[in-house]
Amino acid sequence: MEKQIFLIPNISCAHCVLSIKNKLSELEGINTVEGNADEKSITVAWELPATLEKIKNTLKKINYPAV
Repeated sequence: MEKQIFLIPNISCAHCVLSIKNKLSELEGINTVEGNADEKSITVAWELPATLEKIKNTLKKINYPAV
């Protein structure tokens, strides 16, 4: 299992975090998604078939690109 913290400048509130959690949770292989609106960060734990590239692409598609 892999785990990474993503910094996402577009996060402005708890609703943003919830939107990201809901969308990433749809990806097969995502184990956990936790977010912090104050720190503008999302922590994701995953295993195959989810990949770092798929997670980043999903974040970009929903207008929350990671930096």
